[in-house]
Amino acid sequence: MPQRSAPPEEQFDFPDPPERIPEWAQAEAEGWRSLHNFDLELRAERLSGLQVEIRYVDLPVGVWGLHIARGERARLCVNSRLPGLWRRFALFHELYHLIRHSKGERFWQQTFQPMSKFESEADLFAWAIIWPEWSDAW
Repeated sequence: MPQRSAPPEEQFDFPDPPERIPEWAQAEAEGWRSLHNFDLELRAERLSGLQVEIRYVDLPVGVWGLHIARGERARLCVNSRLPGLWRRFALFHELYHLIRHSKGERFWQQTFQPMSKFESEADLFAWAIIWPEWSDAW
């Protein structure tokens, strides 16, 4: 008899929340929490100077999201297999990279900062935004 695989949401490794959310992340998160995709795109466009599109796509389980910026356009891709709260987390994580780490991975690898610092910053920003939703769910 063939084995059924676990539902996609059971295959994701969900992160534990941080012990505390730093003040800078709380300040950065202000104004983002209540926005829906259209308003998120508008605000991201204003801050990045790019035409921003948010898409929910079927990505491999190990990939939560990614962003692509070329010329004057940017696309934020979020894994549609993620449960709703974690889709928002991935969206805000990628959004932070687009707005605050806009020079691209190649540029940031040339700094004295490890890439893990930039990933951690993006995670803290995302946690600051979803924290009220997450704490209500748990």
